[in-house]
Amino acid sequence: MAFGATFAALRHRNYRIWAVAGFVSVIGTWMQVLGVNWYVLARTGSATSMGFAILLQAIPTLLLSVWGGALADRLPAKPLLIGAQGAHAALAASLAFVALTGTGGLPAIYAISLAAGAVSAIEGPVMGRWSSTLVDRESLGNALALGSLTNSAGRILGMSAGAVVVAAVGPALLFVINAVSFVAVVAALFLVRERERHVGEQPAEPGRTDDGGIRAGFRYLLGQPVVLVALALSFVLGSLGRNYQVTMAAMSDGPLGGGAGGYGFLSTVFAVGTVLGALVAARSRSLGYGVLIGAGLLASGLQIVAGLAPGTLSFAAVILPIAAAAVIIDTTVGTRAQLDTDYLMRGRVLAALAVTGSVSSAVGAPLLGWLSEHVGPRQTLVLAGVVAAVGTLAAGAALDGLRGRVLRGRVAGALAGPAVRRPMRRVAWTAARVVRPASTLARAVRPVFPAPRPAGAVSSTRRPVPPRPAAGRPAPAQPSHVPHRPSSAHQASPLGEPAVPAGALGRPGS
Repeated sequence: MAFGATFAALRHRNYRIWAVAGFVSVIGTWMQVLGVNWYVLARTGSATSMGFAILLQAIPTLLLSVWGGALADRLPAKPLLIGAQGAHAALAASLAFVALTGTGGLPAIYAISLAAGAVSAIEGPVMGRWSSTLVDRESLGNALALGSLTNSAGRILGMSAGAVVVAAVGPALLFVINAVSFVAVVAALFLVRERERHVGEQPAEPGRTDDGGIRAGFRYLLGQPVVLVALALSFVLGSLGRNYQVTMAAMSDGPLGGGAGGYGFLSTVFAVGTVLGALVAARSRSLGYGVLIGAGLLASGLQIVAGLAPGTLSFAAVILPIAAAAVIIDTTVGTRAQLDTDYLMRGRVLAALAVTGSVSSAVGAPLLGWLSEHVGPRQTLVLAGVVAAVGTLAAGAALDGLRGRVLRGRVAGALAGPAVRRPMRRVAWTAARVVRPASTLARAVRPVFPAPRPAGAVSSTRRPVPPRPAAGRPAPAQPSHVPHRPSSAHQASPLGEPAVPAGALGRPGS
């Protein structure tokens, strides 16, 4: 595929503006994440307290995302998004104030984290539905892949720059930078041309009325079994095969013996893998369910290999493609969730996708941590990889059945193609040349036993008795019993079968 196809979505002016603004915002967001984690850890010295701050930002997603999806499908997106950016900027400024003055201390940090999570839960479905209108249907998968690339690159740059800033002047400047970064998003919202947006390319289903509520969204999803299977697979792979922040730390601190330095190295390798995965997804012409199943099997198999890796370098070599496969899985699920659903339900479908991701993290992280502590990190990776592989195969079979045995039809079509038929005919022709003389010889040398005949039947092999001549006439002369030899042009086979010209049967390509 041409290199230009990797960035096909950038041909749309609206998406170019949005991608630049999103990249700036992502850098600021990851700077703030680093600042909050460092502030809490410096104040308490407890990693558990730091994890609690992260949990407070994730809890609202479980409770409020469905409401955000309903609002995304019912209300205009631009006012909601502008309000959300203003709220994020105010909360970031509040964090800077707490970090500089110490007012409120740790409880204030927790309260602000909870409020930021609530804003993100409402904003997420609205942002996803609105940004999907910046490109046409054919470029949506590429746009989502480039979004993953932007997030991965922004994460690397934000964390790297944030580490330098926090070491030099402390976390307050990180919060200020994040507050300013939301100005870029608001500016992009005003610069996007409404007439160039692709709105409502998938009309509502005939005969269905939409009340814009949460129940309508649940009813709609229950009638989309293909999307439900994809979401279920996303949950399995996300909970057992995605929480590498837990398993990488357990492996580095345990069997690999890499310590904090090794964990930082593995985290960097994982981030690079996400960038590579986003590039691969962007170059893909079609992010279909076959790509989803293939990436799931690849990630699950490599996870088993990761559990057997002897050292940090070998573990990192396996982590890199796993991270790439994880991004491809996320991009494919997000693409199918939007392309295979009704446009008027897109916000609620994206909300279901966000809830699935949050639940998988909330369930998988403590489960993998508990298993790593009680069973062992290596055994945890192998066990989770096996379960994820089985779940991927089951999802693949279910998707193939729901979509009319597409995979089975493709396999049958490939086997019936000319490229397969001709070699098979050659094999059959060669086998016939070998088997036919062998069977002929076997039949020629085996003894022939007369078949039993019923009583009173006349044997057809008995030599006929010549008629008795009339009195006074000599009997006609009988020919001597000499077998007749046919001419060489029509040689009979040893079994008396009709002769066939050489090569008439069994020719290659006949």
